[in-house]
Amino acid sequence: MRVLLVNMPWSPIDLPSLALGILRRSVDERTSGRADVLHANLEFTDWITRRTAFTGDDYQFYALSSYFMGCGDWVFSSALYDDPEWRVPEFNASMRGKLKDARLRMSHELHRVVPEFVQEIAERIVAAGPDVVGFTSTFQQNTAALAAAKYVKRLAPHIRTVMGGANCDAEQGAATHRNFPFVDFVVRGEGEAAFPQLLTALDEDTELSAVPGLCHRGADGSSIANPMSTSPLPPVAILPPDYGGYFERLASSVARNWVEPKLVVEGARGCWWGEKHHCTFCGLNGSFMQFRSKSPDTFYKEIMDLARRHRVLDMYVVDNILDMGYLHSVLPRIIDSGYDLRMHIEIKANMRRPQLRTLAEAGMIYVQPGIESLNSRVLDLMDKGVSGCQNVRMLRDGAETGLSVSWNYLHGFPGETAADYEPVIAQIPALEHLNPPVDLSARIAIERFSPYFNRPELGFTGLRPEEHYRFTYDLPESELLDLAYVFEAPERGIGEPTVTALNDALGAWKKRHADSRLTHADLGDRIVLVSRRHAFDWNVMELTRPTDIETFRLLDQPHTPAALTRKLAARLPEHALDAAAVHVLLQHWVTLGLVFTDNGQYVHVAPAAVNEDLLRLDFMRHTHAAAAPADQPDAADRPVAAHA
Repeated sequence: MRVLLVNMPWSPIDLPSLALGILRRSVDERTSGRADVLHANLEFTDWITRRTAFTGDDYQFYALSSYFMGCGDWVFSSALYDDPEWRVPEFNASMRGKLKDARLRMSHELHRVVPEFVQEIAERIVAAGPDVVGFTSTFQQNTAALAAAKYVKRLAPHIRTVMGGANCDAEQGAATHRNFPFVDFVVRGEGEAAFPQLLTALDEDTELSAVPGLCHRGADGSSIANPMSTSPLPPVAILPPDYGGYFERLASSVARNWVEPKLVVEGARGCWWGEKHHCTFCGLNGSFMQFRSKSPDTFYKEIMDLARRHRVLDMYVVDNILDMGYLHSVLPRIIDSGYDLRMHIEIKANMRRPQLRTLAEAGMIYVQPGIESLNSRVLDLMDKGVSGCQNVRMLRDGAETGLSVSWNYLHGFPGETAADYEPVIAQIPALEHLNPPVDLSARIAIERFSPYFNRPELGFTGLRPEEHYRFTYDLPESELLDLAYVFEAPERGIGEPTVTALNDALGAWKKRHADSRLTHADLGDRIVLVSRRHAFDWNVMELTRPTDIETFRLLDQPHTPAALTRKLAARLPEHALDAAAVHVLLQHWVTLGLVFTDNGQYVHVAPAAVNEDLLRLDFMRHTHAAAAPADQPDAADRPVAAHA
């Protein structure tokens, strides 16, 4: 049996498809068939750049940036419905004020011409002579995959068409199969077991009802959805991907000028935090939240084998959360391997500095810790299991250990108030030397599989499919309710004045970050801080009093004033400060932008570094005034070189 697996736009062009890489290997190893992969996303980049002024930035926009607006899916709806003018007025009305004129024009142009591309790719698929063609669908890939399946079926009715992927999980897959009769089968859930079972059943003409999660058609053409598996695949059943052909095709594509290719690797599935505390807004993991990870030997071998085979050191680890055991098993072996890997990984924000240093030394220098907010009360509403000060500590320690921290700021949680945001907004200028969020704050989307979707008592009722589903598909809302992943809901939480204030502060942070600086050096008898931030007029400062030095060291971790007072008394009994003095000191340091405070805790925000300023500091400290009296608040920190 010949199988062709197709990766349609808008799959990312800098990454091979992990799903199709695994399916390709599963077909080759678990069936009598043979599988090939058609990288139709790369074919599209070459096709469209010959006809339009399309760029890599455009591809990024339709693949990822416009996901919640649905632009990428709407573009291919013209092919799905054989109408180059499909719902143009509705699209224009929805995008008014959201898209710049150039993006709107490009969307219209793509919408008009993509049916020709889909026709050509379908002809190429049919010419390859497969018995089965499988389409993966994730994010904004759905209409392109559906359109290609429709055109293939029109050209060659005997070819069996199959769809799978994240857009086909649970109810979504059943709705896809019900509403698009040119899709013969939909594989729901983890496909590396079900897809080979389907191929074997087709090859041997045996019963399809035993394939877990499979949607297939009865004798009368009706849609039949087999029950999904009640347990996820064990780690030993998860095969490594086969990326043969992707890097060769990228090398001959115009897309090679747009991106640096990366390998996609997988150590674990599910989320160990989500098993205990499912973040209220998170719809990731779909039907299977259970955390399971590959053995350290298996994961390490897969990483090394892929790097050697493809001679690529940039890797994207798709795990929703790092298996903490890998810190002591896999990562030390990567460090010792001598491979200069550069990896992206998702982690939990409460990891400590030594753990972050291990990540950095192993090459996992791009981390996504799921910060989402800097306020503890809002984080509690999310059920994140971290505090605002812990998230700030993560940003500080990430900067210190050389990690690039990618994070988003979210708002719109039921129960939040302006009072949760105002203290954070006031302190953002003190954080401008740390990694800002990737974009301005966004109101949360209600995602399928999230607690907010499944539990209306948490604050969201009357959900409707997002507007873009309605101008993309010709389906009644009752069907869109099953097909959709993102839903409209009444706005909750803070109002626009607070959102505006927050985004103004975040915008300034993003603008000033590159030129901002705050570091400290602990020299034993003193701590030297160097600052260059827009809102603060001091540049170099020394902490010399024993109580100040010890307080700053304690604030490496979040502390309450009471805990600080108690620990200072134990460590420096001869210099003990009472609670009032500790409070005065902390408030003074907040004013100077040395510490961040939230929910009664404080943490300092200065990454450790050796500063060039220290080379001249000994001279400078002898040429400035002596310390103020010990009972003066400003004796806690002596600016030795202050400039506006």
